[in-house]
This record gives sequence, structure tokens and C-alpha cells, in this order.
Amino acid sequence: MRPGDVFIERTLELVEKMISIADEGDRTREDRGCGVLCGVLRDSAFKIRRLAEEERELHARQGPSGPEQPLRGARAPSGRGASARNSGRGKSRGKPAGTASK
Repeated sequence: MRPGDVFIERTLELVEKMISIADEGDRTREDRGCGVLCGVLRDSAFKIRRLAEEERELHARQGPSGPEQPLRGARAPSGRGASARNSGRGKSRGKPAGTASK
């Protein structure tokens, strides 16, 4: 089994735990806030499951040798890809730039 396949299977196992935790939380919750948290956890688990299953199908179609072309969005060898993604971190979350206060 390829390392990517192991990752997908482990992700699907985690999804099942997330759903189980959300179900248990719904059964034992004492207030609305916990209900919201359970709903967010469950929704997230279903989204992750859908992505993991799509990726598993893609891997199955690619066969045991993996993709024939380089990965889309692969990080540049210099590691510069991470800095572009994180460039907005640490900035103020106030008004958008260029808006004047009245």
C-alpha cells in the first residue's frame, strides 16, 4: 500500500471517530452551544470523508505506480510556497485596507 493510501485510510478512521464523538455529544449535551459544536464536528467529518473517498478513488484509477504527472500545487523546492499562503497571518482583522472611518 502506498503512503498516500495509508494516509487516506487513517483519515477515514478519524472521520468515523469524529462522527461517533458528535453522536455521543448530541446524546449527552446540556445546552445549545454543545449542540452547535456537535453539528460542526459532524459536518466537518462528512466533508472530510467525501474528500478522502474522492482521493481514494483517484488513487485507485492511477494504479500502484501513482500519478504520471507532478502533483498540482506541489511546494516549490525552495519552500517559497508556504510563505505565500501564510502572508496574511498576523495582520489586523479590522477594516479592509483603503476604507476610511467616518
